[in-house]
Amino acid sequence: MAIGVTMYTFDIQLADVDRGVYEDLSVRVARHPSETDAFMLTRVLAYALEYEEGISFSEGISATDEPAVLVRDLTGALVAWIEVGAPDAARLHTGSLAGARVAVYTHRDPAKVAAPWAGKKIHRADEVKLYSFDPGFFDSATASLERRNTMTVSITERRLYLDLNGSSFESDLHATTAG
Repeated sequence: MAIGVTMYTFDIQLADVDRGVYEDLSVRVARHPSETDAFMLTRVLAYALEYEEGISFSEGISATDEPAVLVRDLTGALVAWIEVGAPDAARLHTGSLAGARVAVYTHRDPAKVAAPWAGKKIHRADEVKLYSFDPGFFDSATASLERRNTMTVSITERRLYLDLNGSSFESDLHATTAG
């Protein structure tokens, strides 16, 4: 018998000083058996760091035509295509054609994530943002994950302060472009 998804909950206090976004969020995340803790936490952080009206998670691994996180306006039009992990150039190209903004959040080495994109066709590649975190950040933070999580996410001057279930972590939020 196949193993099903595991549900996680996150009660998040978000204080994004850089964007002026302050929200209390309650998020349920379905973790597929093939998904690592680091990937799931990256998805949750991408959701928090990109939070705006109309944001949602896609159907996950089964949604091959959608990113991990997306933002739609009130008309249903795609505003932001937000990938997690190490998407290929074709997905970024598709996302850039479909939405006004594309971002990638990765828990991996950003140079290794971006290397396969070199020389590939990515629409508006110079506008596609690749966000990464300090080495070791996810190794430490994922050790604090539980099925029910309480998080405080604060970001100021591109410095991320994360309190996860009583444990504190920090990282710079590094940004480069795909182009």
